[in-house]
Amino acid sequence: MNGMILKSLSGREKALGPFADFNETATSAWKHWKLKFDEHKIAWLLLDCDDADVNVLSQAVLEELDEIVMTLQADKPEALVLRSAKSSNFCVGADIKEFGQLSDLDEAKNKLSAAHNVANRFEALPFPKIAVVHGHCFGGGLELALTCDYRIGITGVSLGFPEILLGLHPGLGGTARSIDLIDPIAAMTLMLTGKTVRDKQAKSMGLIDTLIPERHVDAAIGAAVAGKLQRKKKSLKSKLLASAPLRRFSAKKMRQQAAKKAPPEHYPAPGKLIDLWENVGGDKDKTLAAEIDSFSELLLTETSRNLVRVFFLQENLKKQASAHRDLPKAQHVHVIGAGAMGGDIAGWCALQGLTVTLFDMKPEIIGKAIARASELCDKKRLGAAAKRSVLDRLIPDLHHQGVRSADVIIEAVPERIDIKRQVYASVEPLMKDGAILATNTSSIPLDELQKELKAPEKLVGLHFFNPVAQMQLVEVVRHSKLAEDTYHKALAFTGQIKRLPTPVAGTPGFLVNRALTPYLLEAIVLLDEGVKAETIDKAAEQFGMPMGPVELADIVGLDICLGVANMLRDSLDSTMPAAPDWLRKKVDKGELGKKTGRGLYEWKKGKPQKADNPPVGPDNLTDRLILPMLNTCMSCLRESVIDNDSLLDGAMIFGTGFAPFRGGPLHYAQSRGYNDVQQALQALKEQYGERFTPDPGWENAER
Repeated sequence: MNGMILKSLSGREKALGPFADFNETATSAWKHWKLKFDEHKIAWLLLDCDDADVNVLSQAVLEELDEIVMTLQADKPEALVLRSAKSSNFCVGADIKEFGQLSDLDEAKNKLSAAHNVANRFEALPFPKIAVVHGHCFGGGLELALTCDYRIGITGVSLGFPEILLGLHPGLGGTARSIDLIDPIAAMTLMLTGKTVRDKQAKSMGLIDTLIPERHVDAAIGAAVAGKLQRKKKSLKSKLLASAPLRRFSAKKMRQQAAKKAPPEHYPAPGKLIDLWENVGGDKDKTLAAEIDSFSELLLTETSRNLVRVFFLQENLKKQASAHRDLPKAQHVHVIGAGAMGGDIAGWCALQGLTVTLFDMKPEIIGKAIARASELCDKKRLGAAAKRSVLDRLIPDLHHQGVRSADVIIEAVPERIDIKRQVYASVEPLMKDGAILATNTSSIPLDELQKELKAPEKLVGLHFFNPVAQMQLVEVVRHSKLAEDTYHKALAFTGQIKRLPTPVAGTPGFLVNRALTPYLLEAIVLLDEGVKAETIDKAAEQFGMPMGPVELADIVGLDICLGVANMLRDSLDSTMPAAPDWLRKKVDKGELGKKTGRGLYEWKKGKPQKADNPPVGPDNLTDRLILPMLNTCMSCLRESVIDNDSLLDGAMIFGTGFAPFRGGPLHYAQSRGYNDVQQALQALKEQYGERFTPDPGWENAER
């Protein structure tokens, strides 16, 4: 039968079996599934979520699958092929929107038990079940595939368990079936990190049994039906690792590693997953049962609720770009300034497939930028050919020759208006029709920058954050003469290069730098008072920040921090503390932080040299650091620097790393109570001065 299945079809059509023309002819008793039997009594089950671009496992999808299982129990086929009708994905996981609808532990357990029952009954069907997976196969989608006897992967498939990023772990049997199928340590690592594995790695791990191009699906299905498709056998080592003593040993190591990335007091999911492994990981049935209780408890935690909120904040930011995806895509970017920011912006754009010309007056600076781009390719594990392609697209340009053909010109020269205006005067006459001119300024108001331009409507702010390859956020900065067409192109371009666009007004500091500055300055004031740098940083990290403000100031650069602080103090807030003389002297001496090896810390091999066990700081240390940031966020919202609190919270999480498990600065303020925040600020004002004056927005927010 191997060569007989659907011999008349080819490619993608062959892979869809009797559903090759389902869009035109198929009828179904179900909205999200289609079931047909071919002439060999092979059942073909296609997941095709109604009115959606991707497949998700919603309650409705699982309820229909329950009915299909009953149908298959009554009319048993020779085998079943499970596929997706979506061109880009098999299934991207559970319907996350439904998580927020559960508020009671018993209700959560009942819902999850019902879902488990469907998956278990599907797994128990007494005939071969073959999942053919392509595109994205994540979370619940991978868990569904694991209930099958065979998994055929199509070239390019990616698989993973991203639940940990939502404060959860797999909940549809993945904690048991993945460990039962592959090396348990590899399975635990996959679940604890939330990382995606690509096709060849998935095959090596045993997550998929064979990896083939689409045109060979027919033969692979035939081999699986005949029982001739070889599967990776579980090694003796894997079996030993599942023994109780070795589970206890590995669990201890896992907890130590997980705590470095996700402190258990803030992120309980890794610990709960490790508990499952340690306590019942050697028994599939016990793990399945225990997973229900563990997942349900995590689902109702504040951490999970907030991380789910962060997921939707991210989706909201993506929509700022996707709303304009019909615009022509940029093909060529010209970057002016090959320093730390400009060079890395150029490298990132080249990595995303664009042709990039990189201008600088000094060839050696361009050389260093290309070297960093090469290192980025290595970090992304690109093969030699792919790396060569990226570097071929990154073209040194000492004479602005690329301006004439560029769709997007990005200026990333030093933060001085006179220098930027000189750049604009030289490149504006060379720009082609339809091109946009973007500035990467971190703080200068765009209404100042556009004054001498002949076509100011073409200027827009694209403020990237350092390091460019890691920080997802880009502030898309407006000004009074910005054309809507330019603005939309900037949003679309940001999405094209896989960054999250955040529309902000072109006021001093925009949003992120304006909100961060009082946080960083208060750390400087605390240092001036004699509080240890390590004590300050530890307080921020215990709150949930990815790093403390002292270390962050060193990474940003003390010269940049000082310049932004001076600008904001002069233009927006005279109550902002002036930098102490010792800090100005450090900057004058060239002790600028990480980039010079010395700043507020000594830096060696890219790491700050911190003393262990710093002394305890004052009781109000955390509030002194965090509340000025919250207060400034409220000011930005009140002044319409950004349109709404959701965009603001998303921008601060993805632009500063603001404690994700708290859901964003304004969400944290709401959870704490606006009135409590206002009163705490007032108390700090009375003790330390006017810089803590509560913003008027707290009053209106409380109402």
